[in-house]
Amino acid sequence: MPLRLYNTLTKHIEPFIPGDPSHITFYTCGPTVYDDAHIGNFRSFLAADVLRRWIESPLCDVQAEGGARHRGPRRVTHVMNITDVGHMTDDAEGGESGEDRMSVAGRRLLEAKKAGKLPDNVSVDPSNPYQIAEFYANRFVEDARRLGLKVAIESQQDPTLMPRATQKVAGMIQVIRRLIDRGHAYAVGEPGKQTIYFHVPSFAPYGKLSGNTLDQLAEGKGGRISAANQAQKKHPADFLLWKSDPSHVMKWDSPWGTGYPGWHIECTVMSAERLLLPGAPASGVVKQAAGGVGPALLDALVHLTDQTGIIDLHSGGEDNIFPHHECEIAQSCAAFNTHPEKGTFARMWFHPRFLLVDGEKMSKSKGNFYTPRDLFEKGIEPAAIRFEIIKTHYRSNANFTEQGLKDSQRTVDRWRTFLERADQGARDSSVDPEVGRWFALAMSNDLNIAEAIAEVNKWISRTHEPSLNDGMMMRTFDNVLGVLELSRAATAQTEIGVFRDGLAPDPAVLAKLNERAAARAGKNFKRSDEIRDELAKMGYGIKDIAGGKVEVRRA
Repeated sequence: MPLRLYNTLTKHIEPFIPGDPSHITFYTCGPTVYDDAHIGNFRSFLAADVLRRWIESPLCDVQAEGGARHRGPRRVTHVMNITDVGHMTDDAEGGESGEDRMSVAGRRLLEAKKAGKLPDNVSVDPSNPYQIAEFYANRFVEDARRLGLKVAIESQQDPTLMPRATQKVAGMIQVIRRLIDRGHAYAVGEPGKQTIYFHVPSFAPYGKLSGNTLDQLAEGKGGRISAANQAQKKHPADFLLWKSDPSHVMKWDSPWGTGYPGWHIECTVMSAERLLLPGAPASGVVKQAAGGVGPALLDALVHLTDQTGIIDLHSGGEDNIFPHHECEIAQSCAAFNTHPEKGTFARMWFHPRFLLVDGEKMSKSKGNFYTPRDLFEKGIEPAAIRFEIIKTHYRSNANFTEQGLKDSQRTVDRWRTFLERADQGARDSSVDPEVGRWFALAMSNDLNIAEAIAEVNKWISRTHEPSLNDGMMMRTFDNVLGVLELSRAATAQTEIGVFRDGLAPDPAVLAKLNERAAARAGKNFKRSDEIRDELAKMGYGIKDIAGGKVEVRRA
């Protein structure tokens, strides 16, 4: 079955039909780097990564225009932006109100620096917004690579795959000019101190993605209305493209005055520059002037045909649907399509739902707020974290729990053991012909990863003597799921213990293990069980393994 996905724009599960089935263009809204990304952010990023991996898999078919089935091979150019232009603390209006988030981040870093909580090898000036953004951007990319995000890994060789908003402001100015020239945007204020708004009524399909109507937005039901900014707008729903504000901590010169771009315009430009420039995806490197998008690119893009989608896939968390992606569709179609009302910018809009922790929304005040780094420091390996985040269907709220992490670690360990056995198995044995088909059916059915994982587990259970070919199939599955390829924490061994998950042999634990060994040798199994319970209270789980040793993990 060719891949079918839920399209947020149409509200239906439908065939994914790319413009070129051999080469898919995919844009993901990435992080705003004023803090470390948390596991809820990574839920969206990793869901997009799994989708990208599935499209690239030899097991995946897609439907071509005209109805033919494309069986591959294919490749995906996946771009994820990094927004290092400081959003405002009130992002509801696209960056017009509140305090710059980089200022907030600077105060937080200054406090951490005074308290000696920054790593020894970190040198960052809390008063410099560019250094703040670079600090958090680098940390995000490090975390993303540890969790197997392919676009972050590939960006080491091709940085254009993770563009920075601060590097593309010249292009944003060019696109805003285009929108003004085409009658979709207007300036308010005196020359040199102007604010530019997109005029929402000029784009008739506005609201189709989110379900909001202009009447609702005019009444304030869309969550974007601030009375302080309405008087100068032609319509209450009009959104910010540029704000002249020389006091802003990050600012650039423009034809309208010194200021900064609105939140929404950034992604239009960053996606266009990397994915829409003729020949750019095939070449792998976009060769342009340092200023970013220029008139030549705009001239090429504005003469696009009236196809419904310009790029194939666009993803982001469900909180991006409105206002961000709704506004992005409007300004992109208005800038690049000859008949904007016929455009959708992306052929398919993909939005994973939120991640909960222990059934509740993450909150620092509740103590259930985690970044990947928090979990790495607890000794939880990246493979278990990734598996726990991706294992729930993307259109259901995921519930991240301690027990779930333990279960995910056990599944990863089981798969690793199976692969190790397969690598030592027979060379000429055949693979169960059904497992690949059922895996593909699940993944092509709106990316039903939970069912796909269940098929893998059933296959492992019935494959008692895995062969080399089984190992090859397991690697094919993992190329999609991306867990077994991740680095493992070091293992330390003593005469009695094998310490997993990066644990260092603890003298207190070793003493308990030796006492337990003596109890078992004397057939005092009651005391042996008591020691197991005592270790559990200390935070350790144990398991007897071959060679008379005991495996020790975090409980």
